[in-house]
Amino acid sequence: MDRRSELAATLQELNRGTRGLLAADESGATIAKRFQAIGVESTDETRRAWRSLLLATPGLSEYISGVILYDETLGQSDDAGTPLPQLAARRGIVPGIKVDAGKIALAHAPGDEVTEGLDGLARRLEGYRHQGARFAKWRAVYNVGPGLPSRLALQVNAEALARYAAICQEQGLVPIVEPEVLMDGEHSIERCAEVSEAAWHEVFAALHRHHVVLELILLKPSMVVPGKAHPPPAPPAAVASATVAVLRRCVPAAVGGIFFLSGGQTPSEASANLCALNQLGPQPWTLSFSYGRALQEPVLNAWQGQAANVGAAQHALLKRARLNSAARAGRYDATMETAPDSA
Repeated sequence: MDRRSELAATLQELNRGTRGLLAADESGATIAKRFQAIGVESTDETRRAWRSLLLATPGLSEYISGVILYDETLGQSDDAGTPLPQLAARRGIVPGIKVDAGKIALAHAPGDEVTEGLDGLARRLEGYRHQGARFAKWRAVYNVGPGLPSRLALQVNAEALARYAAICQEQGLVPIVEPEVLMDGEHSIERCAEVSEAAWHEVFAALHRHHVVLELILLKPSMVVPGKAHPPPAPPAAVASATVAVLRRCVPAAVGGIFFLSGGQTPSEASANLCALNQLGPQPWTLSFSYGRALQEPVLNAWQGQAANVGAAQHALLKRARLNSAARAGRYDATMETAPDSA
């Protein structure tokens, strides 16, 4: 199979039915904070146990087509000695990998940030492919505030995302392009729409310059929502309308699919907003989910680091995945949150 056909096959698997992606690529610092909230120390063993629990959930592939892993996880195995990427693949879930090296302050642009990790990326991707990864993810973040993001931040982050995507396609991994407009702040939904449009426009201009094949990428954007400190929260219909309006202005129809991040929304908010997006009617692209905390939060609370709670935690994951799959199909309803189920 040639490289382009290989990328197309991976993308087709990720886009299967009404499935979405599980983002399990938290950095060491992030997962330590989440473990601390449930009284669990973050060690090699607890992180391995946690991610094994997620990937071994029976029936998960009915709702989840792919999983984004942290590089540590690619080298870990379950209790039976099966490498975790192989465990995912055997269960019908495509393994992927987060490849950026995190964000730092952008020089000469107070309040803005830029993502690192391009140095040696092609070499690292070759190793990740050998370990089983078939797609990758790179996250850029945009802070919203007075004068933020600056023009410089928009340009630099777009350039990095485009270079990353081009290198991924050259190395045979489908790139997920993630421009995240952060929810932190007091900004309105209108201001979020303005920043999202500027960011996405810049990203696609850069992707074009770098000859990235749009049919062979996935976009992982934030939804257009007001800042957390801007009361009240926008209703799902308003989020959907604002988000689709900006997508249609900026994102070419050729793009292989759109898998939204949850970005600080609660699990139920993320499901309700995704459902509203899909209820607007057919769009040029798949509108799906690539959620981290919005899928994992109830699972962590059920697990509490105890082996005896693995079954309950997996049940919680399966339910959350099922509800988001329903949202992807435009069939989610808030009553499903408390309805008895056999998942």
